[in-house]
Amino acid sequence: MVVVFLMAIGTVFVFSAGANIGQEFDLERFYDYPGLRQILFFPLACLVMYGVSRCDYRRLSLARGWWRNPTSYLLVLSIVLLAVVLSQRFYPTLPNLVPKINQHYRWLRIPAGPIAVSFQPSELAKWAVIFFLAAVCDKLGDQIRSYWKRFVPICLVVGLVVALVIVEDFGTAAFIALLAFLMLVIAGVKWWHVLTPMPFGAVAFFFMLVRSPTRMKRIAAFIRPEQWTDSAAYQANQSLIALGSGGLWGKGLGRGICKYGHLPEDTTDFIFAIIGEELGFIGNAAVILLFIAFVALGILVVVRCRDQFGRLLAGGIVLAIAIQAALNIGVATVVLPTKGIPLPFVSAGGTSMLLSAAAIGVLLNIAKSGPADLTGSEHPGEQ
Repeated sequence: MVVVFLMAIGTVFVFSAGANIGQEFDLERFYDYPGLRQILFFPLACLVMYGVSRCDYRRLSLARGWWRNPTSYLLVLSIVLLAVVLSQRFYPTLPNLVPKINQHYRWLRIPAGPIAVSFQPSELAKWAVIFFLAAVCDKLGDQIRSYWKRFVPICLVVGLVVALVIVEDFGTAAFIALLAFLMLVIAGVKWWHVLTPMPFGAVAFFFMLVRSPTRMKRIAAFIRPEQWTDSAAYQANQSLIALGSGGLWGKGLGRGICKYGHLPEDTTDFIFAIIGEELGFIGNAAVILLFIAFVALGILVVVRCRDQFGRLLAGGIVLAIAIQAALNIGVATVVLPTKGIPLPFVSAGGTSMLLSAAAIGVLLNIAKSGPADLTGSEHPGEQ
């Protein structure tokens, strides 16, 4: 219910933020409007969440081997899709399939009759890495402590995914690397093992940071915002204006003005600022409390889970949602530099909402397994 409430809030405010003074909705082209698309995605995400929750999460483990496990194919598929998207930057041969949006190649545009469905492979890769690490760490058990035979190959797989993402999406790549680091720590990897790839990762991230003028401007704008008010710090300043003008109770639902061209990316990265402008501090606090409730309930699922794979998988899902929410809210409140991390369940975007809903469906199925069986039984019905 917490997730349903968050998706409902997101649907309402994406519709509100997508408003335009001179715009008239044409229902024959409903898919062109972010607000109308979100109204479509909301019930679809609920159905996905319910459907996935009916499937046994243990089928995602490696108990039946590598080639009979959907997690392996999910990871391979995400790597292939990332490679296809990245190839467009160096060999632009598929402009219709991989369009250039905001100077980046991050989406696949799949024609589906009169509409074109956009899909973001990096979102799939994020969840594929979480499922892969949970399955592998459960399969290997204490063998995960073997540095060269187990730990290094796992790091190479994660490094490949991060390398394919970082060229076009620095924020998501850093997010995937952070998630992988935390999941390996939770799985019981030795501390000095986890620390060894960090210098190489830091060098790679620093290199990708300094070679991008846009990323360097964002860092400079975060450090000295007064010098970049009209350029790199514009979004951050407008976000603070939206949050501040909302006051305690807000201007009222639909009555915000920053969405009328003043705050770019108002339906995605800065939807939290729109909520603050229209519902005030109370609205923002309600959203934060919902995420805190989600984390608390997620931790309860992890504690109650009966097997190692379920605990690792549930922990990875809860970490992904919690960290992503914290990063987005940190950006909207200018506690962190601007980066393209959406607010889970709330920001516009069908790929993020549907995949996150599927992950929550897995979490619900793990919750159904009940508390750990102290008698040692492996069957869910025997308590």
